[in-house]
Amino acid sequence: MSSTTILITGGNRGLGLGLVKKFLSLPNHTVIAANRNPSHPTSQALAELPRGSGSRLIVAKYDASVEGSAFDVVTQIQGQEVAHLDIVVANAAIVTDYPLVKDAKRSDMLEYYQVNVLGPVELYQATRDLLQKSSGKPIFALMGSSAGALGRHLTVPNALYGPTKAAIAWYGLRINAEDEWLNTFTLDPGWTQTEMGNLGAKTFGLSEAPIKVEDSVEGLYKVLTTATKEKYGGKLVEYTGNIMIF
Repeated sequence: MSSTTILITGGNRGLGLGLVKKFLSLPNHTVIAANRNPSHPTSQALAELPRGSGSRLIVAKYDASVEGSAFDVVTQIQGQEVAHLDIVVANAAIVTDYPLVKDAKRSDMLEYYQVNVLGPVELYQATRDLLQKSSGKPIFALMGSSAGALGRHLTVPNALYGPTKAAIAWYGLRINAEDEWLNTFTLDPGWTQTEMGNLGAKTFGLSEAPIKVEDSVEGLYKVLTTATKEKYGGKLVEYTGNIMIF
């Protein structure tokens, strides 16, 4: 049986960790969990995850804020006999504050854009050749958010994170158009009970986000494993499989 190889950034926590667990539990999968610090306890704990028959885990160092880090990841995994990629999920992102536009600092805007937009775009550039070597129909999925929606704009302060997710949706659309062989789309995981999701919930007066991580992960997994370019290419796709308005 042929092996499926999937690279997930931010693979040691939240939705990234959930996807790593899900794919690693399947047989004949190589799962690459890329994160900033492979020595961190959350990263070290990945070695204890259950795995399906014939499946293996690779932990790679990746920092979306550092130019060239995505290319370093490719070098790392090629050194561990990874010759192709079937799925790449650009999941790593930051959010720590929800300011009004009038209060947003230029330096913070630049930091968010560097991590949440330039990081995923460089990841696409770095992994493109390995994706093209897939024997199937490769997928490059960008993790988006309804926080970046324009047609269904959320009326909450979000001057740092929100604009980066609007930009991500644009890149998903554009990359899908430029590479006819690559199925590229943007995922909307919903407002999930991750560390970042619950931070936002408490900021807006809620005890926690409404969607359980496992429910979002199950939905994201189904989208990633059933997606076709004809159905989802270039679109913003909710974890439920519904196509959303930008």
